[in-house]
Amino acid sequence: MHHSRISAYVLDCKVDDLKDASEFWSKALGRPIETFDQDGDGKYAELKTDADEPFLLLQRVDHEARIHLDIETDDLDAEVARLEALGATRIAFVKRWWVMQAPTGHRFCVVRKQRAEFGAHLNHWD
Repeated sequence: MHHSRISAYVLDCKVDDLKDASEFWSKALGRPIETFDQDGDGKYAELKTDADEPFLLLQRVDHEARIHLDIETDDLDAEVARLEALGATRIAFVKRWWVMQAPTGHRFCVVRKQRAEFGAHLNHWD
């Protein structure tokens, strides 16, 4: 059995620098900025969320702006297989996660567990 849950809401931003985008979304959503540069590569900024909430990330991208979900799991292969059985398709493996596409055309990512404790909002799959 493996577990999964929503890990992050990711605002894909087609911008050169995330600073202005981070400041806008921080003010619009009433969330302080946790960091302008989460990984040190200028691609991810993070707004502050509570420990039991999904991360709220801004990602610098080359494609058109959109929002996507990250689903975190303790078994990447099992979760990807489960989602494929539901009709999703694999698009690309990037670093440590899968970019997938739902039958509805929405892109999302399946990532390894992001926080030490999953908490109460887990889905259990056989």
